[in-house]
Amino acid sequence: MSLSSPSLDSKPRFAVGAPRHHRYPPPHHPRTFIPCSPKRRTISASLSVTTDSAATKSLKRIESLSQVSGVLGCQWGDEGKGKLVDILAQHFDIVARCQGGANAGHTIYNSEGKKFALHLVPSGILNEDTTCVIGNGVVVHLPGLFKEIDGLESNGVSCKGRILVSDRAHLLFDFHQEVDGLRESELAKSFIGTTKRGIGPCYSSKVIRNGIRVGDLRHMDTLPQKLDVLLADAAARFSGFKYTPEMLREEVEVYKRYAERLEPYITDTVHFMNDAISQKKKVLVEGGQATMLDIDFGTYPFVTSSSPSAGGICTGLGIAPRAVGDLIGVVKAYTSRVGSGPFPTENLGPGGDLLRLAGQEFGTTTGRPRRCGWLDLVALRFSCQINGFASLNLTKLDVLSDLDEIQLGVAYKKSDGTRVDSFPGDLRLLEELQVEYEVLPGWKSDISSIRNYADLPKAAQQYVERIEELVGVPIHYIGMGPGRDALIYK
Repeated sequence: MSLSSPSLDSKPRFAVGAPRHHRYPPPHHPRTFIPCSPKRRTISASLSVTTDSAATKSLKRIESLSQVSGVLGCQWGDEGKGKLVDILAQHFDIVARCQGGANAGHTIYNSEGKKFALHLVPSGILNEDTTCVIGNGVVVHLPGLFKEIDGLESNGVSCKGRILVSDRAHLLFDFHQEVDGLRESELAKSFIGTTKRGIGPCYSSKVIRNGIRVGDLRHMDTLPQKLDVLLADAAARFSGFKYTPEMLREEVEVYKRYAERLEPYITDTVHFMNDAISQKKKVLVEGGQATMLDIDFGTYPFVTSSSPSAGGICTGLGIAPRAVGDLIGVVKAYTSRVGSGPFPTENLGPGGDLLRLAGQEFGTTTGRPRRCGWLDLVALRFSCQINGFASLNLTKLDVLSDLDEIQLGVAYKKSDGTRVDSFPGDLRLLEELQVEYEVLPGWKSDISSIRNYADLPKAAQQYVERIEELVGVPIHYIGMGPGRDALIYK
């Protein structure tokens, strides 16, 4: 893969990008470049590295993490959080999801290279000593959860006694998914671009206080009345939603069976989590989606319906802020997003297509092609500010290997040249912004098999270190491919 570009020396340069509708200009559009100054267990075979010193370094890095740590996304999701959670889980007793639902799609690989696509089950499930918690902030679609469990079991992954579902978590019903699709159709050209998994409608039920929680399945005598309220509300809101008494009877019968199967999983997870913390057990929180999709801090309304940033850990698990320690932000070496909404560094030219193909940027949950562009350091600094990340995991660095040059979005400017200091909440302003790019040389070599930072080409090291310099957060982990072993500990 290559992009046509001017010849480069080893020093970074600046390029000022155009507004989003033509942010990657055609060849005849001139660009101006301005010079700038430049634990308990031993490490497993799945964390294999090429030298003893590298193995020791990786083990020390992981075991130095605080008792309660978290892995959160920095961008618009799809950064590769599941892989890091899977690796770190070998050194944690508990892996917990705190928000979102089956709209999260985490792809992980076991030690034999077998692929698993998870949506509700925490990514620590492949590590047999890890307990997986689905917290109160998650919305749970039981048919999907049981399908995941059955798929794991059929592939030799034992789930019995290892998955705990909060009695306070809200249930996501099939009709929530239908309503999600009706809502998107209603919005026409201004649609959000959701996964249509019913996440928004389920959280809406929760917020207007007519939702049904997992614990309600223990009281089947009142379930029909509660379901009737939910279904009647949907029918009153959407003319395309047809509600009949027969639908209610069928749904109740289905959930009687689900309730029986789910009972061994139902737990007061707030008590479980706090008890585990008091017993000094190690807890790893797995975020779904990412900060730039946060209901408060993301590109609203083109966001998810929960809080995938640090604040969602406490509200979604019922643990105190002072219990939470190291948070690791996961950021792709470039940027992608699925669905509608602002994307300042989006590459609408052939470069974006090449990134999509090289990075296999198609959604785990929906299969939709992702929009791709350069790494946006303004958005990344904003994400780091909100979450207070102790370190970063830079993923998919290998995807950039064939590029002649690589651009970093380092600043935003208004059309009159006024600098914008932070990521704005004003969507109109976001659409009109110009992005100032710093251009660095590519390394033009395959780095996917490298496992020591010192062995990376100098240009690749320069790219990593420039990100650290401009963001102010160290990069401790560098992803070099999808496999468990494809990770550099810096």
